[in-house]
Amino acid sequence: MELTRLIIKGGVISPGELKNIVNLCLEQGLKNISFGSRQDIIFPNGFKYIESENNAKLHIVYPNEQSGNNIVSSYVSTDIFRNTPWLTGNKFLYVLEQFKEQPVLKVNITDPKQQLVPLFTGHINFIASEHEDYWYLYIRLPNWQRMEVYPVLIYSWDIAKIYYEIERLVSEESMGIEMIFNLVSENIDSNNRTIDKPLTIPFYPFPYYEGMNRLGIDQYWLGLYWRNNLYDLAFLNEMCDLCFDCKIGKICITPWKSFIVKGIPKDRKLDWEKFLGKNGINVRHSLLELNWHLPVATDWSLNLKTFLVRTLDQFDISTYGLTFGISDYNRDGHYFTSIVIEKNKLPKDLETIKIRDTYNVLYAKHFDPNTREYIVHTQDIDKLELPSILIELSKKYFNELGNITSVENNTATAATKKEKQEHDIYQCSECLTIYNPEFGDIEQGIDKGILFKELPADYCCSLCEAPKSDFVLLATEKQDI
Repeated sequence: MELTRLIIKGGVISPGELKNIVNLCLEQGLKNISFGSRQDIIFPNGFKYIESENNAKLHIVYPNEQSGNNIVSSYVSTDIFRNTPWLTGNKFLYVLEQFKEQPVLKVNITDPKQQLVPLFTGHINFIASEHEDYWYLYIRLPNWQRMEVYPVLIYSWDIAKIYYEIERLVSEESMGIEMIFNLVSENIDSNNRTIDKPLTIPFYPFPYYEGMNRLGIDQYWLGLYWRNNLYDLAFLNEMCDLCFDCKIGKICITPWKSFIVKGIPKDRKLDWEKFLGKNGINVRHSLLELNWHLPVATDWSLNLKTFLVRTLDQFDISTYGLTFGISDYNRDGHYFTSIVIEKNKLPKDLETIKIRDTYNVLYAKHFDPNTREYIVHTQDIDKLELPSILIELSKKYFNELGNITSVENNTATAATKKEKQEHDIYQCSECLTIYNPEFGDIEQGIDKGILFKELPADYCCSLCEAPKSDFVLLATEKQDI
């Protein structure tokens, strides 16, 4: 289904811009808006764009238009999840500001150390390197069968001009990575750097991104998710006013049909909690609900997800770290979840007959979407068979967990054999934050190697501040010593 979309560059929008959009919808008698998988805003049927001084700069994409490719960025993850040290929020904003014209191709600008925003779902994918202000560039143009790496690292302040040059070149004729590199190098001056080692992407479980969580010493961040992806306009309007009052300048849209507000002052936390409570907002969904990617405005996918979530919950199945996607037969196969459920297309000669849908189930190699390699697990199965298949795959995932440390370095073996020692891993029952003695808790001054039972009695969760007593044993692992 094609819907009218608003492109939000990098998933970053100010409360003032969002309020203008909300008011535009309210004036037309609409009640809600949705979020898309490329950090965009999707309007319900019946929306009509009326240009005014307040929204003259909005980039609206109507159904069937081909110029609606957004820039996806992991700015949303900065400061709240793992990140490359030099890649600050301001750095993201400076890079995004270079893009003055709406891109024709899909662009991803991401930090490889975070898991919330996919790295490789664009045609043009800039991925931060360990060298300050330099990025890997992975290209997979619409007519390419595989992704190719650009032979040099790209300087932060050259990202936009290199992108626009690639866009100009590929619009003229079909060409490969070598020709693109040679022509770009001839046509523009750029401050490239030699690639001294291949990109290594560490594997981390998918993060819990909902609720009110601590950010540094005196601030909080809030993640909000609604099951049906229909965000109430009156609620958003009031939230924008609260952002103004707290001097919050940015709201971040995620690729998971949710959004995050960072920088809530510590002394205003209670005001936000009252605001959520007054509106009846539930901010403690299980991770099992938060880690699904669904096509927008398709009732069948939402119904299927609800059925699967309830069934897995009934059997008390843990899916910590896994992500799931539901797709129809129109997808191009560029997924970004650990497990994918594909709905099969009915043969034309059977379309007039009422028969049950069938599904295929695929999973990413090592359950890491960044491998970009999917394995077919089962084909042509009935809806009622899906829960048992997902349970089977979740068990397979936990059996493999810990064996793979990165996408590029998954076949390396240790040079020396080390003695291993068992240690318990605990998980906060409120927000699912993990305490692993192998890493400690740097934010609270807990060094590596400190066992959970050795933590002080007043220890609390670094995200949601739940007490130590709210942690439960998750697993026992062996650690090198």
